[in-house]
Amino acid sequence: MKKTLLALSYAVGLFAWTSCGNKDADKPAGPPPATPVTLVDARVTDAIYYDEYPATVVAINTVELRSQVAGFITNIYFKEGEMVPKGKTLYEIDRRRYQAAYQQALAGLRSTQATVQNAQVNLERYQRLAQQDAIAKQVVDNASTAYATAQSQVAEAQAGVALARTDLDYSLVKAPFAGRIGISQVRLGSQVSPGSTLLNTISGENPMAVDFVIPASDLSRFADLERQASTRDDSTFRLVLPNGSAYKQPGKMLAIDRGVNQQTGTVQIRVQFPNPGRELKDGMSTVLRVLNRQSGRRVVVPYKAIIEQMGENFVFVAGDSSKAHQRKVQLGPRLRDQIVVMEGLKQGDKVITEGIQRLREGAPIQVGAPAPVQAQAGTPVQAQGNQPTPATAK
Repeated sequence: MKKTLLALSYAVGLFAWTSCGNKDADKPAGPPPATPVTLVDARVTDAIYYDEYPATVVAINTVELRSQVAGFITNIYFKEGEMVPKGKTLYEIDRRRYQAAYQQALAGLRSTQATVQNAQVNLERYQRLAQQDAIAKQVVDNASTAYATAQSQVAEAQAGVALARTDLDYSLVKAPFAGRIGISQVRLGSQVSPGSTLLNTISGENPMAVDFVIPASDLSRFADLERQASTRDDSTFRLVLPNGSAYKQPGKMLAIDRGVNQQTGTVQIRVQFPNPGRELKDGMSTVLRVLNRQSGRRVVVPYKAIIEQMGENFVFVAGDSSKAHQRKVQLGPRLRDQIVVMEGLKQGDKVITEGIQRLREGAPIQVGAPAPVQAQAGTPVQAQGNQPTPATAK
């Protein structure tokens, strides 16, 4: 009997406990706890950033030196790799044959001039006799023809002298402009042929140019830079040397190629740089940095505040009611640990940088300690490294 009473008591107690539990479950749930977050003010600053292009240094003035006459190299008048002034004699080709040909042409000219003088004297004599009716008219006509023929022979002889003189001059190969001479491709005693034997290469070093290619879609941008070349700031074009250091001289637009390469869809651009220190060398590989036209006073926020979802970018902004609100933004280039926001934010917006992984639209937030500010508002921020590539720069 006692066992039956104990069982009934246990059942009644269990039923009562279950009933109380169900009543607690029917009560409405309380609000979710606030998420601790850190806020940073969106600020406006001078955002200066560049698009980067692989580029090659080229000499604006460069020429291959080739002989115009045949012969053997008899003298070399320069030191390889030195700067040579315009007009300096660089090579001498055996001149004896050309000097003899020149002297022969001069002698032929003098002989022809003497023939002309004799024909002129005869013509004048016959003309006087003809006035006295003392000679046949045919003799006068023959003398006139001989004089005209002798005059044409003088012109021919003068052309022969000029040709011989040109060959003699070509036996001395001279620098067409001031520049740096390369390593000689021929030595003393080498035989050269006209137009085919490469003697050397000479190139000017100040100024130099930088060649690079752009997508055809960017052509209008660089056409504008070319038109505004006289008014553009010196910071438009900057060069990074192979060792990673910045070249100190500013560049300016020099030329845009005549057309688009059909195979690559690109256009070649040439920018000119002063080269007083001879730091730039023909063929050097460099990186050209072009000031992005969207540089200026822009809103920037820490990069870690950005959330990417299905190809779109968002940030969480703290509302007046201590709730997080998701906002879509359009991004510009990344500037170190900051990023430019082209659209979606304004100066002073409270952007959440910590705790965003646990947030959703309208979630309550609790502001923690403010994040340290990397730079004061209004301080220019310049890109160093993570700039847009030519294909993605807007």
